[in-house]
Amino acid sequence: MVCIKSETAVAFVAFMGELSHPQPLQPAVCETLAAMATEASLRLPLPAGVTVFERGWLSSNNVLLDDGVNAVLVDTGYCTHAEQTLALVAHALAEGDRQRPLTQVLNTHLHSDHCGGNAALQARYPLLTTAIPPGGSQAVADWDEDALGHDRFGQSIVRFGFDRLLQPGRTEMLAGRPWQVHAAPGHDPHAVLLFQPDTRTLISGDALWENGFGVVFPELDGHSGFGEVGATLDLIESLAPAVVIPGHGRAFGDVSAALDRARTRLSSFEQAPQRHLRHAAKVLVKYKLLEMVTTTLPNLHAWARATPALGDLHRISTGAQADFDAWVDDLLADLVRAGAATLSDGLVTNH
Repeated sequence: MVCIKSETAVAFVAFMGELSHPQPLQPAVCETLAAMATEASLRLPLPAGVTVFERGWLSSNNVLLDDGVNAVLVDTGYCTHAEQTLALVAHALAEGDRQRPLTQVLNTHLHSDHCGGNAALQARYPLLTTAIPPGGSQAVADWDEDALGHDRFGQSIVRFGFDRLLQPGRTEMLAGRPWQVHAAPGHDPHAVLLFQPDTRTLISGDALWENGFGVVFPELDGHSGFGEVGATLDLIESLAPAVVIPGHGRAFGDVSAALDRARTRLSSFEQAPQRHLRHAAKVLVKYKLLEMVTTTLPNLHAWARATPALGDLHRISTGAQADFDAWVDDLLADLVRAGAATLSDGLVTNH
């Protein structure tokens, strides 16, 4: 984890590795790491009152926007990291012996790595309000697990509620500044992003990372998604952000280069949709390994067989081995070759 204090704002950037037994952060850890911030990091041009918790890939980044009265957290991480999320928020809102409350949670979209801490934060701060994009609101209200899709993708979630909608086309006052809410379909059809025009700061969710974007989930079901990704990239370009705070990875300023890389990746998927399907399957396996950390090969096979989305991907993937377990082994072999996992004596380990 790296804690950064900028000249204009407290801008903690906390990188959390994927721990086998996630532990709450101790205040002394943040205090020690704050002193280790580099000179380059000190110039990170974040607006006053913006705090970024840069997590690993199991949990999304969390962005705290605080004007000293209202403290708002954008995205909340994965449920197994909820105690870490609570500790990060508590540390950022501590004022001596006084603990200020979190007042709002906003979700850019409702994937498990972005809303998995909602329930824990709602329990810790009973008066906070939660705003979610309108597209998934009925599924959350009914807690329709088929519509939410977490079980389908073999991921965990803790039930949470919401109080209002994060409507595209509207403005949210956050950390004393107006932030525009824009629809950002593609990775998720109901996703939104947040843009602060005065400082040209973008919270992009999984619509744009420094090196790519999230799996285009609608395409896995035969729905349009690639065109929507392209349109969202065009929207981001038109906003001309100076700084992007992505859903995963570090905040970055070379937005033009990131857009070029994203468009190249998108073009490769459009030209070879089967490549995207295989990429998605490997992402699902890798994501589960981030959660499991270490497991046996039979256990991984059992999880994969119980994950409907992987069964669907196996069925529609051309050239895939007829045997499902052999197909999973082939996906795992790709991850091992890429250095993203290890396999030794039947033990599979995230790497």
